[in-house]
Amino acid sequence: MNVRPLHDRIIVQRLEEGEQKIGGIIIPDTAKEKPQQGKVIAAGNGKVKDDGKRAALDVKAGDTILFGKYSGQEIKLDGEEYLIMREDEVLAVIDDAAAETKKKK
Repeated sequence: MNVRPLHDRIIVQRLEEGEQKIGGIIIPDTAKEKPQQGKVIAAGNGKVKDDGKRAALDVKAGDTILFGKYSGQEIKLDGEEYLIMREDEVLAVIDDAAAETKKKK
């Protein structure tokens, strides 16, 4: 995929969560909520400030992020579904090292 988002936009691929079961009932795909966690595939160069300089983004390609339920616009590239959103729609970056330490406990 040769796509570079402009300015402070990022392209995100949703991370699929495990199969949801409530009380032993398997929820069909149409009733499931879309995941609010994803992996940054590509990031723009940053927003241009009033003085002409660019403000670097806090997220980079490869980061795992959390975002709001209604964030971004859904797009389809090479048959895959992605989200394109502004950096300010990102709620948090998940630190992989902290997640690994928590799993070991």
